[in-house]
Order: sequence, then structure tokens, then C-alpha cells
Amino acid sequence: MTAGFVSEASPGERRVAMAPSAISVFNKTGIELVMETGSGVAAGFPDRDYTAKGVRLASRAEVFAAADVLLQVRSPGANPATGADDLALMRSGQTVIGLGEPLTAIDAARALAARGVSFLAMELMPRITRAQSMDALSSMATISGYKAVLLAADALPRMFPMLMTAAGTVAPAKVLVIGAGVAGLQAIATARRLGAVVSGYDIRSAVKEQIESLGARFIVLDVAAAAAEDKGGYAKAMGEDFYRRQREALGDVLAEQNVVITTAAVPGKRAPVLITAEMAARMAPGSVIVDIAAEHGGNCELTRPGETVEADGVRILGPLNLPSAIPYHASQMYARNIAAFLKYLVKDGKLALHPEDEIVKETLVTHAGEIVHSRIRELAG
Repeated sequence: MTAGFVSEASPGERRVAMAPSAISVFNKTGIELVMETGSGVAAGFPDRDYTAKGVRLASRAEVFAAADVLLQVRSPGANPATGADDLALMRSGQTVIGLGEPLTAIDAARALAARGVSFLAMELMPRITRAQSMDALSSMATISGYKAVLLAADALPRMFPMLMTAAGTVAPAKVLVIGAGVAGLQAIATARRLGAVVSGYDIRSAVKEQIESLGARFIVLDVAAAAAEDKGGYAKAMGEDFYRRQREALGDVLAEQNVVITTAAVPGKRAPVLITAEMAARMAPGSVIVDIAAEHGGNCELTRPGETVEADGVRILGPLNLPSAIPYHASQMYARNIAAFLKYLVKDGKLALHPEDEIVKETLVTHAGEIVHSRIRELAG
């Protein structure tokens, strides 16, 4: 069996689906690897690092033609700019593994099914013990949480740590992280390392211990929440009444912060608005909001995806594709996730897509000319 990967064609995407450090996973699987020449250069991996591991170089068209399994970072659904060009190179019976935003890119799912491609979406990986090594969303969220703090520190007109100098004492910055998922916890840890006084808030009271273990203060709001997670471990959308009460309770907390980092996202839905323009205006001039959820509409009412907005002296950053800003380690982590997944799927040298397997059932979007994932079939009508 041959697995292939190519340069990512989506504008601004610097990651690559396979890093040299992850290739050892395939040593005993019998899988041969073929790659488009130069695929890893943008991420910091020259071709020689791959060929030294036995990877064969080819043109883009040759990789698509040779690969039984195509490994991508952004498959057509997650690449609206050039995904159609990749789709035209795919063939019936081919398997594609990558990020594809299947809960929103329904037309791409239909097109993959019509092409006869079996598509497995990395975003749909269930959060169960067996699949931990394959959880690409958590890996990329780790990168996003880290990078968001660096963006905030760069934009803030003050330093994060407390410093005692001959010129007097410099007070530490106050940072609030909203959402204590993987991205939020990494943001808390990074802000703490930089010396800030950090607080964390999440509607799930169960994460209080995790926030405090990182040296941050857990913010308690008098806002009751029902179950905030679905059975797969992902966030559930709450009702608008809950978000209204949450915004009211958060207003006083925000007014005390120098930096706010928001991370709340719900798969397949618009990100909830947690910070209104009025709430942002209560923050001191020079304060910074970094909205990690900008790609999904944003947690701040003022967020403009891909832009930095200034309102009442407060800067609101809406960064897109943060993992691509640190492509070397983002690619390493993603490659290990996708390699572990492919190794799991290969039995006796062949790809085995057994629908009764929980991991396959949750990630397989299209197969044998149809959309087979129950939730996506429902969304597709």
C-alpha cells in the first residue's frame, strides 16, 4: 500500500501532513511513502530529511495518481480556495485522511462522495482513550493556546512579569483565559511562564482543579450551566439566555484585566459571543483581547477574522490558522496523529474500514459513493 502527501495549496498554510520524525511509525506496516517534492520546506523540513527515511519524491499529479491513501492537512472542505483542484486529481477508491470541516462544508462532502473517495475527517476523532494519540484537534489547540499568548504579549504596551528594578517595581499584567479546553489550559500555562497574574474561567466547574494546578485563579460566576460537553468530549452549544447571563456576570471581571484570551468554540456551529462591545469598552485603554475563535465567528462582538481592531483604546486580535504560524512543531504533532491513525487502520498490509469500529464510525464521512456519517447525512438532507 502507498500513502502520499503533497504541499498544502491552501493560501497561508505552511504545515505539512507528514514530518520526518513520524515516518518511523510505518516501519512495520508495509506502507510505502511518496511525497510531492518540496512539500515540507515551508514547515522547515527539506527533502533530504524525507529521502533519508526512504520516502520517494514525485510531482503533485504523480502523488495523487500513486497514493492509495492521501494524507493532507487541509482536505477540500477545509480548503475552499483550491480544494476543487485537489478534488479533480482524486480517484474512485482512494482514501483521503485530513482536516475537512465536515460539519459545515457539506458541499465538499457531497463532492468527495460523488468522486468515490473514502474520506476520514481528523476533526471527528472521538475523545476516547484508544484515540488519544490520534487527536489532532487537541494537538493543534495546544499550538493555538501558546501562540495566542505570544500575540497578546507583543500587542500589550506593558510587560507580563513583575520586575523589581532600580527604577521601581513593575506590576505584572493581569490575564484572563476564557475556556479551559486544551487551548485555554496551554494559554494559562504560557501566560504564567511569562510572569502574568492569570485567571481562568469555564462553564464546566470540573476544570477548576486543572486551572488551579497551573497556578491560575479559577473565576466563579453565579451562572448555572447544564451539561456542557457532548458524549465525544466536545463543547455543546448553550442557550442564548445562558450566554446573556454569562456576559452580565463576566463584565466586572473583564474590567480588571489587561489581556483576555477567548477560546470557546462549538464544533459545527458559530462560536458563542461572550464579550460585547460594551464589555470590551470597560477594559482599560491599551488592553488586548485575543480571540482564538475568530475562524468560527469569534467570541467577541468586535472581532473581525484575520484583522486587528481597535475600539475605545482596546485592541481586538482575530488571528486565523494559528498552528500554521508555528509550522515545524505543528506539523510534527499533526503527523504523529495522522500516522497513528493510519497505522491503526492498516490490518495485514491493507486498509480496513470496519464501520462497527467506534473510531472508524465517528471519522468516516464518505465511502463507496455515499455520505455515510449519520450526523453529516442528516445535515446534507
